[in-house]
Amino acid sequence: MKARLLSLLTTVAVITGTHGSYSAESDLRTIKAEVTKRHDEAVKRLQEWIAQVSIAAEDRGYPEGAEYMAKLARDAGFQQATVINTDGKPGVFATLDAGAPKTVGLYFMYDVKQFDPAEWTSPPTEARIVDKPPLGKVLVGRGAVNQKGPEAAFLAALHAIRGAGKKFPVNLVMVAEGEEEIGSPHIPQLVRRPEVLAALKKCVGVFMPSASQDLDGVVTVSLGAKGVVELELVSSGEKWGRGPAKDIHSSLKAMVDSPAWHLVKALNTLVSDDGNEITIDNYPKPRPLSAEEKAMIEKVSKVRSEAQAKKLFSVQHWINDLPWEQANERLESQPTVNIEGLVGGYTGPGGKTILPHRAVAKIDMRLVPDMKAADALAALKAHLAKHGFGDIEVNMTGGYDPNSTPANAALIRAQVAVYKGDGIDPIILPRSAGSWPGYVFTGDPLHLAAGHFGLGHGNGAHAPDEYYVIESKNPKVQGMDGAVRSFVKYLYEVAKA
Repeated sequence: MKARLLSLLTTVAVITGTHGSYSAESDLRTIKAEVTKRHDEAVKRLQEWIAQVSIAAEDRGYPEGAEYMAKLARDAGFQQATVINTDGKPGVFATLDAGAPKTVGLYFMYDVKQFDPAEWTSPPTEARIVDKPPLGKVLVGRGAVNQKGPEAAFLAALHAIRGAGKKFPVNLVMVAEGEEEIGSPHIPQLVRRPEVLAALKKCVGVFMPSASQDLDGVVTVSLGAKGVVELELVSSGEKWGRGPAKDIHSSLKAMVDSPAWHLVKALNTLVSDDGNEITIDNYPKPRPLSAEEKAMIEKVSKVRSEAQAKKLFSVQHWINDLPWEQANERLESQPTVNIEGLVGGYTGPGGKTILPHRAVAKIDMRLVPDMKAADALAALKAHLAKHGFGDIEVNMTGGYDPNSTPANAALIRAQVAVYKGDGIDPIILPRSAGSWPGYVFTGDPLHLAAGHFGLGHGNGAHAPDEYYVIESKNPKVQGMDGAVRSFVKYLYEVAKA
């Protein structure tokens, strides 16, 4: 009797499992058709979102950008989407309760980088669809790939699931901020609100939609990202007590100190003569790469094209003419001190013989594991004071610590499974060389897995003619519909992970 009961239970389990699998496959087929049907609607939604510009650095598009983000969430099926004020720009907290066993967190940004329309071939807020051989049809606009294109593709996935009459496979918790492009200075105020923390604690992890495909179809899964400190160094005659308190004639340089040269000399103490090694006294030490991380980088270096990378970045040499693998090791493992911008005095056409009273350097410092943003900032200030530059103002505008997620996290396993299901063997890297504020999810008190996911391709983030592929002519790269389908598959995969 016991044996017959065991056999019956086994049969029921097999049937139930098969039915669950069949149901998901049937849903995906129906939803795929809905994605195709809603293509024009999805593209139009992205174009309209790009027209709604929010630029934190220019205080442009607030609070309208947050209100628009909340509307997009509600339209996609979130039952509630609330604009939450911070000491900076507002964020959005939204939840979608599908009654599912699992909940997934989403990190969105609705802000974009500044732009100069004169540098673009089409207006950056118009989001024109143009032919870009050999890629196919692309959408050109600020935020196209960073990050509104992939985020709009994810929202289109939700529209397609609901439009197909299917139940969402997971519950969703969205946190959207409007200050990512200035270093997310106030995201802790958003994430650490009691109601937001309570919702996020139910999540298996948090991911940000992205367009992860290179032109050769290679997809990278990053197990974290570098941290960053964004700041200004300001040298002024007023603060220094030397040099002029206002711009004066340049002939007076013979007897008056220059705040601009003072800044240049201070910058020179931060790095080696070639600018490639950090020389700040008592600067936090990075954690060396592990053997496992080196093995990841070695594999990636064999798959990724060095020639294509150089073409993409418009460079001819890596630092110290390093071989490709060693250059990638440096990219993954090394912190950086970078000059984003250097401004002082007259910068218009021709000359203007002045001695400027003020000069500013905009700096970003990238951080790797075992480094803290607060420690890096403290070391910089102490270093400047020690070397005779204590008068130079150090104004941190944003920044945060690095973040890391283990490769065996359910969120990461689901990503890899979806990519492999599409015939893509993704490459895995210890971290992205770029930065995003994932630390608020991976660190105290949440300790969640976090990362990026999504098929599709785009380029030109922070640069003129930023684009996102809408209709791909490259068989190795998905267009927008392919990106939308990848998000649908991901949600179903996370549901069963």
